[in-house]
Amino acid sequence: MKYTQLGRTGLKVSRLVLGTMNFGPQTDEAGSHAIMDAALEAGVNFFDTANVYGWGENKGRTEEIIGSWLAQGGGRRDKVVLATKVYGNMGADGESWPNHDRLSAVNIRRAVDASLKRLRTDHIDLYQFHHVDRRTPWDEIWQAIDVLVQQGKILYAGSSNHAGWHIAQANEAAARRGSLGLVSEQCLYNLAERRAEMEVVPAAEAYGLGVIPWSPLHGGLLGGALRKERAGEGTRTASGRSGDALRNTALREQVQSYESLLEKHGLEPGEVALAWLLTRPGVTGPIVGPRTGEQLASALRAVELELGEEVLTALDEIFPGPGPSPEAFAW
Repeated sequence: MKYTQLGRTGLKVSRLVLGTMNFGPQTDEAGSHAIMDAALEAGVNFFDTANVYGWGENKGRTEEIIGSWLAQGGGRRDKVVLATKVYGNMGADGESWPNHDRLSAVNIRRAVDASLKRLRTDHIDLYQFHHVDRRTPWDEIWQAIDVLVQQGKILYAGSSNHAGWHIAQANEAAARRGSLGLVSEQCLYNLAERRAEMEVVPAAEAYGLGVIPWSPLHGGLLGGALRKERAGEGTRTASGRSGDALRNTALREQVQSYESLLEKHGLEPGEVALAWLLTRPGVTGPIVGPRTGEQLASALRAVELELGEEVLTALDEIFPGPGPSPEAFAW
């Protein structure tokens, strides 16, 4: 397994992030434990979750599954860099209460204690803001985070789904307080969705944040969706985030060109999508959310895959990205 630094921190993390969103909703506790065991044995030490995972009536269930795995001992907690998130309302659907969501100091304090209990640990290595909270000033957020760091409940703070200017705003506010600020940004970034290259990735690089892409296969679109469609296999693309993607003629043609290119080179689409992200500036590692051991094995192969210049050039031609960033037009 290849490792890197998490942004400007001293943390050494694997270049593959184990996402746990499917633990509970898609994969039962025993299966989730087996995947975490296999990941750790393969050298993956960066595990990502969120307090709302489990969803619906089962919010928090994913953290509980990770907690029961950590409780088995064997040095599991010491070997893992554990990341979770705060923002969403943890109340049952239709039973939400004020101050039980977003990033107020009250909710941050409440949420971190609840996550620690579910995770069965005394500290969280990376505590991430799941979304932007435009109602809460950054000074309040950083005051709450500073207290948690002093208490030893968290070590670092990161963001998710933040724009470039949010990253700048957050870290300038932290600097005024003498706080470390954000050390990572978790953003939607993949071959088919490259808008993060405009300002999010440059802002992250400028402030020393690690970039942790989520949905590296774009909801299954880049995992051989057309091949699976022809084979009559089910795919998340049919009903997930990219539900209408293959009905978009232009995008369908791009995906067909993508799959044809990789077939020519004897490469697996999902593995190439992950390997491509690992070539991008500023990227710490993509988040994979395996539901099975085989899906994890495929992701592990991607970390060792070296893409040649011919393939990289062809990928840029198929998925050209958003174009030059605004600073490219400077005199």
